[in-house]
Amino acid sequence: MRHALMYVGGFERNFSKLVPGGTTFEGTDGQVHPYPEWPASVDGLRISYMEKHGKKFCAVRVADGKNDVVLKNELVLVPGTHFGFGLHLSGEPTPVDDSVAIMTLLEDILKKNVEASEELLLIRTRFKAALGGK
Repeated sequence: MRHALMYVGGFERNFSKLVPGGTTFEGTDGQVHPYPEWPASVDGLRISYMEKHGKKFCAVRVADGKNDVVLKNELVLVPGTHFGFGLHLSGEPTPVDDSVAIMTLLEDILKKNVEASEELLLIRTRFKAALGGK
C-alpha cells in the first residue's frame, strides 16, 4: 500500500481556510496556488500538511477514498516515526510505503482530534482492512 504526504501551504496563512476537498492555498506571495496532483500510485492515505514558523511541519488533513477530514488540532510530523526513514518533505507530494509509520501517524492524529474520531476511525478501519487486519 502506498500513501503520500502533500504540502498545502503555510500554516498561519492557510489553516483557518482549510476545507475538505480544498485544492488551493495562499502562498507567501499573496497569490492562490493549486495543490499538486496526488501521485497515481497512491492507494492508501493522503495526508496534507502545512509548515509553521520554525520549520515545523504539521498534519492538517487526512483522506482516503471515502472520507476527507480537516483536523481541528494539527499534529507536528516526526520523521521516522510518522512517515518512515530516508524521506524528505518537499513541494511535491512525498510517497510513503511504510504503512506502520502511517498507522502510527493516524493513531497520533486520533489522540489529538477526538471530536473527529468517528470519521477518523472509519478511515482507520478501512486502512486496517486493506492491510489484511494487521
